[in-house]
Amino acid sequence: MSCTFRGPPGAAQPARRQGTVKPVYERGLNRDGAIAREGALDKVPAAFVPVVDAARTRIAETFGAGRLHSAYLYGSIPRGTATPGVSDLDLLVVLHDEATDAERAAARALEATLDSSFPQINGVGIVLGSTRVLLSELERYDGGFFVACLCTPLLGEDLAGRLPRYGPTSLLARETNGDLALLLPRWRERAAEAATNADRKVLSQGVGRRLVRTGFTLVMPRWGGWTSDMAQSAEVFGRYYPERAGQMRIAAATGRVPSADPAVLGMLIDDLGPWLAAEYAAVHGQKAPRPATAPPRS
Repeated sequence: MSCTFRGPPGAAQPARRQGTVKPVYERGLNRDGAIAREGALDKVPAAFVPVVDAARTRIAETFGAGRLHSAYLYGSIPRGTATPGVSDLDLLVVLHDEATDAERAAARALEATLDSSFPQINGVGIVLGSTRVLLSELERYDGGFFVACLCTPLLGEDLAGRLPRYGPTSLLARETNGDLALLLPRWRERAAEAATNADRKVLSQGVGRRLVRTGFTLVMPRWGGWTSDMAQSAEVFGRYYPERAGQMRIAAATGRVPSADPAVLGMLIDDLGPWLAAEYAAVHGQKAPRPATAPPRS
């Protein structure tokens, strides 16, 4: 694992189509073998540029310079794969310290405002973080990796400048997705409580996406690269576990188009999920324990 630090970060620029993007070499890696940052403002599709510009302005207005450290895009919009009317807007807002109840409420209100203002997005999610947690040793290979490789700077100092460069190692696999076993009981509870098709669709999509991410990172060190594309993730996983390839393809399909079928949800939670959690622990070990107040990421 290379841990050389990046140079001083510059201020994030408005989302526009012009400009250049740093080259990405084979399997999502830079020339030095480190995982390449997968998104860029230059990749934002034209239809979403007004959304991104509005998010930048409203985040700054909502949290203010005294509290806001930085903000980031992640997901399909900065990767350039978003579909108008289908894709959601994913944002990480990093504060100088932990969010207050009032700031969490402000984030929920901002989600609703952005979602109602732009028909080209189908939902908004704002994750609140803090510099203390994201730069901590405990989060170095989870939250830190998320910022450095999966997030695109939108406002403020880029925390990637204070984080290592990451390679597709077993350590990264363990610390990003080595907590699947902790999620399974919660998923089963939600499945039992799901009263409508809409409830089951929301759950199945989240479960499918997480299982695909976990399946991919299980084999990531052997494959020697990185991808966030669900179809490619499922295909790569299937090379190493052909007996489970069909189930993982279903998980990827459900992550893209959610299913209300209880049989699909049952297969994901009660068959593929437990097997994957056990195999993951055997291959990479379990994620370092987090405080009881910090639930595992779904």
